[in-house]
This record gives sequence, structure tokens and C-alpha cells, in this order.
Amino acid sequence: MANFDFKALSPDTIIDGLESAGFTVDSGLLALNSYENRVYQFHDDKLTKYVTKFYRPQRWQLAQIREEHEFSFELDEQELPIVAPLKVNGESLFEHKGYHFAVFPCRGGRIFEVDNLNQLEWMGRFVGRIHAVSAQESFQHRPSFNIDEMLYQAQETIAASNFVPSVLHKPFFTILTQVIEVAAQQYKPKQQIRLHGDCHAGNILWRDEGPHFVDLDDCRTGPAIQDLWMMLSGDRQQQLLQIDTLLMGYEEFFSFESSQLVLIESLRTMRVVNYMAWLCKRWQDPAFPQNFPWFNTEKYWEQQILMLKEQMSALQQPPLSLLPA
Repeated sequence: MANFDFKALSPDTIIDGLESAGFTVDSGLLALNSYENRVYQFHDDKLTKYVTKFYRPQRWQLAQIREEHEFSFELDEQELPIVAPLKVNGESLFEHKGYHFAVFPCRGGRIFEVDNLNQLEWMGRFVGRIHAVSAQESFQHRPSFNIDEMLYQAQETIAASNFVPSVLHKPFFTILTQVIEVAAQQYKPKQQIRLHGDCHAGNILWRDEGPHFVDLDDCRTGPAIQDLWMMLSGDRQQQLLQIDTLLMGYEEFFSFESSQLVLIESLRTMRVVNYMAWLCKRWQDPAFPQNFPWFNTEKYWEQQILMLKEQMSALQQPPLSLLPA
């Protein structure tokens, strides 16, 4: 199983798996934009559209996937607009030829406009409602946002990959080490709850009735600010207005501790370092050289040195603060 990957996941295997779970496939499989898993849209003989997700082997333990599903069901039961997996005979996680997969109702929508203050306030209410539910219980199997995995282990992955050109080795790893040290010192979360975990615009779809999330694949335990900061954009003044707008909606449903604002840049550091490590780790997957052709180049690593220097500067700036009431 050490080398088990997506190579054997043919269209026939996918269709056979879906039919073994009780779904009729009466169309072709339309591949959707997903690199970590394999995700396809299809419709049945009644023209009902579905989306199936075949999980990347060995990324999550089965107990962790089931906990993701249970979290979806819990939020769905509270009438929150989460696209939860479908159950067949009480089961939502299926297996076929070693692959585990789930099937979801197909829900479309428009892209969330991160610079739209009305939508931001709506998202604040939405995330606040989610956190009011998620704070009532704890994950038993899903991981947390932690510096060991997302900074130190990620650094080791990058170093072991040998992708950094020798001429850039010293400047890259010098600034990487410095940034990690500062971020690790700053990351001291107090209250931690169950989170969506990857709350960026690509995971939020907008319909006339409001926003909905299409994926809880990265749900983890962590500080509430993790589900808010990725919706911020622009310069500092714009971000101050945006976080104030988000929290105006958020605090209608769940209280926010403003001391969490100091965690934004350490969480951003975790994300950018982990992203580099993710590309290194997944480079043997044929989908990655095809979709990220710029990754394994000298120019890419030069850009990462510059990005890390900018991140070091951001870590040293005063954190965002809420506007006076």
C-alpha cells in the first residue's frame, strides 16, 4: 500500500464504484478542479446532478474522514448551508478497489466577492453560526493547526525534497528558518474550536439565498480567526474595514476574542510554508507538474525568498485592531 495512489483510478473504476454504492451514472464524468482528491460531476438517469469525491489514499485515516462527514451532518441538521455527503443505508463513506469515496448533491453558485462588504457581513454571520455549533463539541480524530506539523515538519519536507536550487539554498533556508521562528513564537492560541479550516473564496459559492460551503475536507481544530482571515484582502486600511465588517455579522451569533487578531500572520505563515511543502510532497503525482509547471524552477524559489522576506515584515508589524465602536 506504500505506493498506492490515483494511477489505478480509471473512469471505469469510478463508475463501478458509484454503481456499487447504489448510484446510477447516466453521463460522462466531468473532472472538477481538485488536486488533493479526485472530484467528478455526473448525473443519473433522472438527470439529477451529483459530485463524487475520491479521497487521496493515505492522506486521512478513515476515522478522520468519518468525523468530517459527521461534522457536515451536524451543521446541516442546524440548517446551515453546508453541502453534506449523501447517505445510502446509513453510510456516507464508500469503498471500491481500495479507494474510499463520498457522493454529494451538486450545488452551483457564483464566486464569493471578497471586496463586497455586504457579502462579507453575511459571511461573518454564516461563520459565526457555524462556530456557535462547532464550539459545542470537539474533534477526536481530526488534527489541529499546530506549528510542529505546519511549520517544522513542512520545513523538513522542503529540505528533504532537494527542489531548492543549490545556488539559492542558503538565502532560502536562512529566511525560512527566521520566519518560522518568529511565527512559532507568535502562535499561542487560547480557545480552539472545530473549524472549516480552509475558508477561502474558492470554497464559498454564492446563490440568491446566500453563501454555502462545498468542502469540509480540511476541517481541523484551531482558533476562530482561522476561518476569517483568508477573507481579508488589500492594504491594511482595507483589511481593518473588512475584519470589522466580518465581525459585525459574526458577533450576532458567537463572541470573538479580539486578542486572536495577533495570530493572523502566524497562521498565514503556516499556510504559505505548508503550501510549498505540499507541492514538494505531491510532485510525483502527474497532475502536479501538469498544473503547476512553474513550481520546479529557479524563478519560483527566488520568488519564495522575496515572499518570505515580506512575510517576515508582516510578522513584525502591529496586528490588526478593531475599529472603535
